[in-house]
Amino acid sequence: METKLTFDEIKEKQQLLQDNNYAQKALAILEKNNGKLDTNFNQLWHKKNAPLEAFSPSGKSFWKVTLEVLRQELCGDEGFRAQFKEYTKNPGSAPLLRGLIVSIVTISGLPIDPAIATIIVLYILKIGLNIFCEYTATV
Repeated sequence: METKLTFDEIKEKQQLLQDNNYAQKALAILEKNNGKLDTNFNQLWHKKNAPLEAFSPSGKSFWKVTLEVLRQELCGDEGFRAQFKEYTKNPGSAPLLRGLIVSIVTISGLPIDPAIATIIVLYILKIGLNIFCEYTATV
């Protein structure tokens, strides 16, 4: 199942993060790709790093592998859970949203730039942290 943001959700986040170049970059590509989070992730990763095929000789989705690795780091991190909960109580807070993006970059231990972290945060916000943790445990 493909997870997408609506045009209105993209516009809302563009407005909220209007002063963040990395988020605007991610949201512009997301808008171009009709809100498809995995497609956006793939494009940003390819621009920043190398073709995904180089990382996935088995054909396993790099998006899914990344989410599985992040699950190990995020789902047990009470600090991230607290930040996530705080943002969901106040979804209009740009500083709280930026904090989630920074947390993904620092907690993950992966070479993720802030634009890619933005996509991951938007994905987790779209489906919810508990669903993310449960879903990635079974994929």
